[in-house]
Amino acid sequence: MSLAVGIDVAKLIHWAEIKVTETGKVLASRRVDNTPEAIGDLIEQIRQAEVEHGPATVGIDILGGIAALLEAMLLAAGLRVVHVPGLAVNRARRGTTGGERKSDPKDAKVIADQIRMRDDLRQVTAMREEDVELRLLTGRRSELVTDATRSAARLRDLLTSIHPGLERLVDVTSKTGLHLLTRYVTPAQIRAAGSDGLLAHLRTLQHVKDAGLVTLAQAATASAWAQQISVPAEDVAAALVRELAGEALAAKDRIKDLDKRIEAVLARHPDAALIRSLPGMGAILTAEFLAVTGGIGRFTTADRLASAAGLAPVLKQSGKVRYQQRPTAGDKTLKRVFYQSAFISIGCAPASKAFYQRKRAEGKTHHEAVIALARRRVNVLHAILRNRTPYDTDYVRAA
Repeated sequence: MSLAVGIDVAKLIHWAEIKVTETGKVLASRRVDNTPEAIGDLIEQIRQAEVEHGPATVGIDILGGIAALLEAMLLAAGLRVVHVPGLAVNRARRGTTGGERKSDPKDAKVIADQIRMRDDLRQVTAMREEDVELRLLTGRRSELVTDATRSAARLRDLLTSIHPGLERLVDVTSKTGLHLLTRYVTPAQIRAAGSDGLLAHLRTLQHVKDAGLVTLAQAATASAWAQQISVPAEDVAAALVRELAGEALAAKDRIKDLDKRIEAVLARHPDAALIRSLPGMGAILTAEFLAVTGGIGRFTTADRLASAAGLAPVLKQSGKVRYQQRPTAGDKTLKRVFYQSAFISIGCAPASKAFYQRKRAEGKTHHEAVIALARRRVNVLHAILRNRTPYDTDYVRAA
């Protein structure tokens, strides 16, 4: 006999249901505060139930984040923990009577029943310290990049409203353009400073070619003289542009600092050098891959890794109709890592370029060819990590 334990994870209070796997008999259904003491009491209750009913399998619907303490304590206690994705819980609950009514006890019951019925749930293992660090650092970096993209769009919109000629000249994603906009925005400001004043301000930047600064200063001055009219509330808009430009420059510095910290973690990670040996897998993509997967320990085959990334074709069959289609599920971050690295490798790896050109010759679109290359690279990366051998171009040619 055995036990199935379903835990619906929440920020303050989890809900747990303990069932006998074979009979479905409910031994306990209770709230568990997200505190060490309450989680410890639950673990002790599970251990006591194991004495009579056999080993327990604990299912949780969230990994990391608000489930970090629960996950760590369950693994430290030596319990077998599996991940029951939230989508699977939602779909299974909706298939029951009154399934549209959601509650924590009901979700815990569904998770326990999923454990009773399924043997394909992925087991959760303790993540390495480096993997957790990478998850936190890449998560923060992603937030900063998203915020920077949103700020750049807002900055362009504001700049177009008061000085469209300057918006066409300035790259609001570059340090040079942003540095100019921290001080000079409106045509009147630029005319008053002149190209010499703009150039003096731009030259306070370091490690920038002077020829580019001269060109930008002259072009911005010409644009200012071409627009003699002032638009309503341009001073307020200009102040907002200067504020956004300053924030964007600060964000760039924070991202640069995060990149250094990510590099430091990768330097001591046992898998990082192997992954980075694959063309196209730079530091950030390697860090994001490890942050999501923690390696390939839970992916016994390349097919499973491809499925997790949403790169494995999905079979659809009904009656005599049978076909394959592109999957819509899978981890979006993992899929983006493989897609971006495949796209990059086309320009730096002869084997990838040859594969891409062959797929295009077969009639596939650019996107389809890159997806096919990404799927092939899943096999290569899985072999690299499984065999603990760096990427070898000669081996690829021989294959």
